[in-house]
Amino acid sequence: MKEKSFVMLKPDAVLRRLTGKILTRFEQRGLEIVAAKMLVIPRELAQQHYAEHEEKPFFADLVDYITSGPVLATVIEGEECITLIRKMVGATNPKEADTGTIRGDYAIDTGRNIIHASDSPASAEREVKLFFKADELCDCSFPDREWIYEEP
Repeated sequence: MKEKSFVMLKPDAVLRRLTGKILTRFEQRGLEIVAAKMLVIPRELAQQHYAEHEEKPFFADLVDYITSGPVLATVIEGEECITLIRKMVGATNPKEADTGTIRGDYAIDTGRNIIHASDSPASAEREVKLFFKADELCDCSFPDREWIYEEP
């Protein structure tokens, strides 16, 4: 099943110049980047994005961090990509993330874990709409898809 996921490379990934290396991993797995934009997230948008954590003690620090510098917001598309991307990203705590995952290879601290990825189709839909207008998403129907995915 083809789906879309929201993936954000956080300020530490951008400032450490890791965006190309991380995006390459998704493309090498056959996933398609259908939207991307670099931005400094306005505080109000950050609060909406992390609304589920509003009552948690780390909420203010999370908002301060995510608004502290540029991020690269993306929409990535592919077959069952939400689950695949979450596996590729690794555990939230980099010390628990497997080597070979993005966080296992690049992240240093839980509070600076370099990447956010949607955890469900519902959160992906909500997050994509927060950061992108419908006309900002590209239709990336490449003619060589049969070399990437086996058709039923």
